[in-house]
Amino acid sequence: MQFHLNGFQPGDPEIADPAARIQASGAAGAVPGEVDVLIVGCGPAGLTLAAQLAQFPDIKTCIVEQKPDRLLVGQADGIACRTMEMFHAYGFSERVLKEAYWVNETTFWKPDERSPETINCSGRVQDVEDGLSEFPHVILNQARIHDGFLDIMRKSPAKLEPHYSRRLLDLQVDPAAGSGDHAVTVRLERVDAANEGKVETVKARYVVGCDGARSTVRKSIGRELHGDSANHAWGVMDVLAVTDFPDIRFKSLIQSAKDGSLLIIPREGGYMVRIYVELAKLEVGERVANRNITAGDVIAKAQRILKPHTLEVKEIAWWSVYEIGQRLTDKFDDVPNAEIAARLPRIFIAGDACHTHSPKAGQGMNVSMQDAFNLGWKLAAVMRKQCAPDLLHSYSAERQAVAKELIDFDREWAGILASAAKAGGADAARTQDYFVRHGRYTAGTATHYRPSLLTGAASHQHLAQGLVIGKRFHSAPVIRLADAKPVHLGHAGQADGRFRIYAFSPAEDPAAAGSAIRAFCNFLTEAPESPIRRYTPVGADVDSVIDLRAVFQQGHRELAIEAMPPLLLPHKGRYSLLDYEKMFCPDLKSGHDVFAMRGIDRKAGCMVVVRPDQYVAHVLPLDDFAGLASYFDAFMLQVD
Repeated sequence: MQFHLNGFQPGDPEIADPAARIQASGAAGAVPGEVDVLIVGCGPAGLTLAAQLAQFPDIKTCIVEQKPDRLLVGQADGIACRTMEMFHAYGFSERVLKEAYWVNETTFWKPDERSPETINCSGRVQDVEDGLSEFPHVILNQARIHDGFLDIMRKSPAKLEPHYSRRLLDLQVDPAAGSGDHAVTVRLERVDAANEGKVETVKARYVVGCDGARSTVRKSIGRELHGDSANHAWGVMDVLAVTDFPDIRFKSLIQSAKDGSLLIIPREGGYMVRIYVELAKLEVGERVANRNITAGDVIAKAQRILKPHTLEVKEIAWWSVYEIGQRLTDKFDDVPNAEIAARLPRIFIAGDACHTHSPKAGQGMNVSMQDAFNLGWKLAAVMRKQCAPDLLHSYSAERQAVAKELIDFDREWAGILASAAKAGGADAARTQDYFVRHGRYTAGTATHYRPSLLTGAASHQHLAQGLVIGKRFHSAPVIRLADAKPVHLGHAGQADGRFRIYAFSPAEDPAAAGSAIRAFCNFLTEAPESPIRRYTPVGADVDSVIDLRAVFQQGHRELAIEAMPPLLLPHKGRYSLLDYEKMFCPDLKSGHDVFAMRGIDRKAGCMVVVRPDQYVAHVLPLDDFAGLASYFDAFMLQVD
């Protein structure tokens, strides 16, 4: 898509009239007096969480924001491959792919050896390694990501809308309250002109602070951000510009001899570009505001770095100056480490409220949304009485460790990009090498949850070597048996709070009376210890809590769907209609054999348990019924 040709216009570019592109947003009236979950902040983390919880009409969710309306311009823009996988689970990846700029290759520029005051191209690399994800790394205005979540929220069963112009004053937790009580009392101040100064009180079972680096929620539970003091000032600017720099439509990392570094990020629409400009080293304790840096200063610095090429800025859509700092809080909920055995979390923090990054690796928004995806399904499972409340301790344990790893990476990467300001100047070769070696961090696929209540031991990892326990479920192309449609196996995992079990069949005939797949389905259907029988509510669809999918080794024309175990053709809904989308075969015509691609043991097969946030929870032999039951029994609650 091409747009912004005659000036930047926010909103949906498919709507011809710019005045009609901005949809109304926000709930009218007062906030509810009592809710299950109160989310503070309408940034990426808050909206991800709200969109997840909005899928459950039996959970009363409220999201509030201090700003008067939704975001329209600026802020983050990089969307990692892993985040695109998550967007598909939420249902708006296609819209993002159509509108966004795709980062296919990255170029590197360094000082010209013969004329160091100018730059020349020193290398070009593929941005994402082959086969890492079915989705690309893309660039799209954060405001449009917000629009995607807001749209999902409006269309959801809960029809959720944010309450804008609310400032959090304080919150208190009743220590004597039971696990099901509305134990948190929150006071909100109206800041809109018509109701300015009015205080609203909300009682909530849980509160989640997604309210940024200066989080009031974080301060209210006594948490602090710790880490490096900011020592570099950078400018960021979205511009419509005319330039003879040849790589203006490539992501480009440019290091000059004397003027620092410049990062170019092409933006959606074909004309706009974002520039990150290294401005100055700050003294200890100095804030960037003290420098009184102007937009003209940022442009002038970019022009010096780009020599001998020219840059003429025609319009600035958005700009800012900021300080680089990597900071992290020690825990992401309100329970001290010493009291974990005695207390359950009531208040959580996510996103910038608990970790801050430099924008150079594109991790801030992406990691924030993954925080919320991790927390959302757990809150839903506890409030719907599917899982024990102790499960909520796993949020901080998992996400704090991930944030620490990414901050360590981000600190080193930001230092490399600022190397021109250090003794010896820029090292373009080191920059390019580091970028390539750490591509899985920037793609968002490096997250690896360690063994825990939710993540099994790797005793049987050899059965599915390419589906690593604790890492995200790596999708692969398959053919759906019922209609021969090419699909991606991982796309069965929607953001609906369900666990998935992918049963990979041995090479035998799966329809045979003694097949491993049939025995597995019989266990899940008939055995008292079956997790499907134990944890599916009476009267609910058989896959409403745990969704079984089967993958066979035969081509789709070799199998008769009507001969398969009934559990793979379940009757669902008010009319007991058949669900034909549970069985898959390798895409042999295209040469995509999922068994070979993901290292599945062809002789034994296996089962792969996947969490609601798309991470592999366990790999087990297909006949390890006790192991499967034991996994779910550790944290789920049996239905009455």
